Amino acid sequence: MAWSPIRMTYHVRTYAFGERLIPEMLGKQGVPDGVVAETWEISDQKDARATVTSELFAGRFLHEVVAEFPDEVVGAGWMGPHFPILDKFLDASHPLPVHLHADDETARRVHGEPNGKTEAWHILYSAPDASILAGIRPGFSQDELRQAFLDQDYDRVMFRYPISAGDTVYVPGGILHAFGPDTLIFEVQQTSDLGQSVMPTDLHGNRLAEEQWRANIDATLAELKTDYLPKPNPGLDKPADEPGNRITVGCAGPYFALERWRLSSPHRDPSHPWRFLTLSNVGDPVTIAWNGGEEILGRAESILLPAAIGDITVSPTSAEADLVACYLPDLERDIVGPLRGAGHTDDAIRSLGEVSN
Repeated sequence: MAWSPIRMTYHVRTYAFGERLIPEMLGKQGVPDGVVAETWEISDQKDARATVTSELFAGRFLHEVVAEFPDEVVGAGWMGPHFPILDKFLDASHPLPVHLHADDETARRVHGEPNGKTEAWHILYSAPDASILAGIRPGFSQDELRQAFLDQDYDRVMFRYPISAGDTVYVPGGILHAFGPDTLIFEVQQTSDLGQSVMPTDLHGNRLAEEQWRANIDATLAELKTDYLPKPNPGLDKPADEPGNRITVGCAGPYFALERWRLSSPHRDPSHPWRFLTLSNVGDPVTIAWNGGEEILGRAESILLPAAIGDITVSPTSAEADLVACYLPDLERDIVGPLRGAGHTDDAIRSLGEVSN
């Protein structure tokens, strides 16, 4: 079979923290009126599975294609219950709730799900005073944490950091976090929608009953981890073969890697049958060429390049292309080796997320 890029439908979420940054600032077309808090660009999450719209598999769920062709789509030798990552654009015009997601062990033990949700945020835009809350300060008991959440005094027990466009924040499952307001991000995560919140309202802004709020806080405390402190990271540049191009690794770990590609000349991405690549365009349209064709990836569009597609070339159609690339890495081959070759220290590489080197 001759493999080609896989396009798919996206799913919209209308949570209370969003407004219209995704269509109005990012330039995404075809979104509905009203709040567009998130667009799930590449999704095999069981409640929001994307439908393929491109040739070969048009009309089929991405889930079906992955199940039938795991080696060709995800990577040689891969096995799993669903496509392993979920990519989204997220509008935090208003602050996100203070919440966490289960790690793998908790997901299986408590929720009967195959995996939890480690995630990373790549900041596309933030107001000058935008910040994140991430991780628990040491020295607090569970009773003290519970009271801080009931007082809605999150800064008392959590770390706050300023953020800037270009930063990436890696957040393992179990780590309490929030960000916003006035922030637009690209998020990559494990395929999961598990979450626990300490807020007195739900994701749509509805006030919870006191009993439910307290129960949610207790459930959050039961899943809370304190062994990782997320911090904004400007990323590390990989060697670029073409003049004028810049490829920056924003984060990496066992579940995904994220890179920002800023291209002023065509960039060849050589065949890598051990992994797929997703591209989300955050700039002007680009041309994607492979052995068998080429097509345009428009502004704020996303695409899946299957592992079996072979070499691809991404070319700007204007002065510079600007994309976010995500994949399931072989950490030594895809991250540690190239970054060491570029002169980065092991400490700097470890700061990208969960990278053993």
